[in-house]
Amino acid sequence: MIDPNMGFGSYDESEQQNREQDSNMDESSAVNVHENDHKGEITFDSDASSDELIAKLGEMKDDETEDES
Repeated sequence: MIDPNMGFGSYDESEQQNREQDSNMDESSAVNVHENDHKGEITFDSDASSDELIAKLGEMKDDETEDES
């Protein structure tokens, strides 16, 4: 005969507490992606012409592909 008073109640309660603690930790350690949102404008002045900047970009891309091989 199975004793109806015998059960896993204490195990279930402790598991529930562990889950609650785990979920609280997850919420507090979540990353807020909007924490550092900024509204504004950025300007950059350069003495280089557009053609010079495009040529430099091409050189950088060439260097990247050489590094990958």
